[in-house]
Amino acid sequence: MNARTRVSGEGELAYQPSGSVLESLEETEAYTEQDSQKGSMPHKGLAKMLQSCTAQNTGMAGGIRAGSRTTAARRANIRKLAILGVLVIFAAILYMTIGVKFANPKLFRYSMKIRTPKLAAMLITAFAIGSASIVFQSIINNTIVTPCLLGMNSLYTLIHTAVVFVFGTASFIMTKSNLAFGIDLVLMGITATIIYSYLFKKTGHNVLYVLLVGTVLSSFFSSIQSTLTRVMDPNEYDTLLATLVASFNNINTEIIVFSVIVLAALAFLFRKDLALLDVITLGKNQAINLGVDYDSCIRRLLLCVTLYIAVATAMVGPISFLGLIIANLARQLLKTYRHSELIIGSTLFGMLVLVAGQLVVERVFVYSVPVSVFITLWGGIYFLYLILKNSRK
Repeated sequence: MNARTRVSGEGELAYQPSGSVLESLEETEAYTEQDSQKGSMPHKGLAKMLQSCTAQNTGMAGGIRAGSRTTAARRANIRKLAILGVLVIFAAILYMTIGVKFANPKLFRYSMKIRTPKLAAMLITAFAIGSASIVFQSIINNTIVTPCLLGMNSLYTLIHTAVVFVFGTASFIMTKSNLAFGIDLVLMGITATIIYSYLFKKTGHNVLYVLLVGTVLSSFFSSIQSTLTRVMDPNEYDTLLATLVASFNNINTEIIVFSVIVLAALAFLFRKDLALLDVITLGKNQAINLGVDYDSCIRRLLLCVTLYIAVATAMVGPISFLGLIIANLARQLLKTYRHSELIIGSTLFGMLVLVAGQLVVERVFVYSVPVSVFITLWGGIYFLYLILKNSRK
């Protein structure tokens, strides 16, 4: 039996037989069975040799079948992602064109001026929350926990309120949106990395303890933020309140370009850590045995997650259950361990949910209800469903 071994494009070892391994396997098994029945096996050594060849062929055939199944699964996932991408493009086209007066150039330019920043903010938010949720679930090794459920949104609103409380809305820092946004990101990154890395270390990544402590932290951050707003100047509070309510009708358009730069820079800086996510999901001991500096990698990934959540929250406000919905939908649809596919799927689901949801809010409910209300409502129901489903297992 001649078979050559090649290295696939992904670095995986795969067999490339010169003939048909499966046919050879069947012939060998048939020959062995016939001779055994006739009692004409010439020598015990030959029998062992044939059995050895049969075992080798069986292993090769099993590897080929497994490789074929893996390739077929990847192709199926690519088709699913392509369909999701087409749906996102279709929803974006509908959002940008429905109700637009194309015959009037002034009204057309006005409509595009209003809708383009909204669409950009929705796409950026979906990418930030979708990516952060998948990475965070891999860090904590649980699929029903997201950064928002652990109070990261509340932490950002507390930091932003504290910055406004200390400097005031009329200060030089607050009048420069990008500067204020940068200060929020630095404080958020340092605080969240210290708090949550210590939390994960002390709880041993136990999901029940993490959820419990996360709920307490969320209430704690909200209480401090509420205290600051009560003693704040009413005019400054009125200005602050507009940035703390999740709404795509009140987007901070001044930080869109800066947000894209920050997200791209973070993805580039942490690209090596992101490439290790497939290994990290195997568990701490297995990852360490494979040469991963586990604790340092987890801290860097956690910093990346907190900054991604901060970018999304700064742009449109806190959206609690969006990450939970889109991350788990991506996992259920794709059924793969590859984080490159999961992140793309989660991002596309987020874009579809936000764009289609905002289209329904504007055209059906006529801006009477923000899209975050629907996401929170259905996200809470979906969260209970996931908990009940996991408890049955």
